[in-house]
Amino acid sequence: MEWSFGDVIWAMIIFFFWFTFIWMFISIFADIFRRDDLSGWAKAGWTLLIVVLPFLGILIYIIARPKMTEQDRRMFGAVREGERRIAGYSAAQEIERLAKLRDEGKISPEEFETLKQRAMS
Repeated sequence: MEWSFGDVIWAMIIFFFWFTFIWMFISIFADIFRRDDLSGWAKAGWTLLIVVLPFLGILIYIIARPKMTEQDRRMFGAVREGERRIAGYSAAQEIERLAKLRDEGKISPEEFETLKQRAMS
């Protein structure tokens, strides 16, 4: 069988869409089972919908899923905290920097106290 240029392009497009579909299926399936706010029955229902009607199920899930759950906020907060530690973050250095800004008059004493409490937490 000899392939023309159009056949190759068409095969690449088909491969791209299948790869994207499989990626979305796995990602959404993992998201369903990662979420704490869904009951077991809700997880079973979403899984059944995605397996029986994959394209429609994925589309409905993407539309119906909340933008950010409390679990997502905790996860992002943990990642941010880890980045702070990895980047060499030091509360003492941050407070020193804030004191310098306060002494230069760039922030008020009230702002200094607020930011100092945030740096120590």
